[in-house]
Amino acid sequence: MPISAGIPAPDFELLDDQNVTRHLSDYRGHAVILYFYPEDDTPGCTKEACNFRDDYSAYEKAGVVILGVSPDTVESHVKFKKKFQLPFPLLADVGHKVCDVYGVWGPKKFMGKEYEGVLRTTFLIDAHGKIARVFESVRPSEHSAQVLDALKAI
Repeated sequence: MPISAGIPAPDFELLDDQNVTRHLSDYRGHAVILYFYPEDDTPGCTKEACNFRDDYSAYEKAGVVILGVSPDTVESHVKFKKKFQLPFPLLADVGHKVCDVYGVWGPKKFMGKEYEGVLRTTFLIDAHGKIARVFESVRPSEHSAQVLDALKAI
């Protein structure tokens, strides 16, 4: 069943870039931007992460937590976070279990080849742990502004 607005966000347990176990439920009481991206240090994913970084003070001011999730390893996240000075946790979903739960792992096409991977998707989760909005087919360069605008509605 696809994850949609109005339902409780499935809880999960993943290691972050500091090798600390994080649970979505740890953030109850705060709105959460849970964004799924395909791969560390690739052009689109870097653009998306850096836009969240550049707008980070606006998210902090609004009391919003940002969590990035990809199937990369903790070690990969450490390098990516350091290289681009990302101020928010990156969670390692090696084996894409959480991606599967959120319905963001599926068929993709690139240069005529088909393969399975992360479908760039963001979930805006309210302070009560419910999905307030789902952003699919995200455009990395415009996405943070789109999410900031959507925050006004929750």
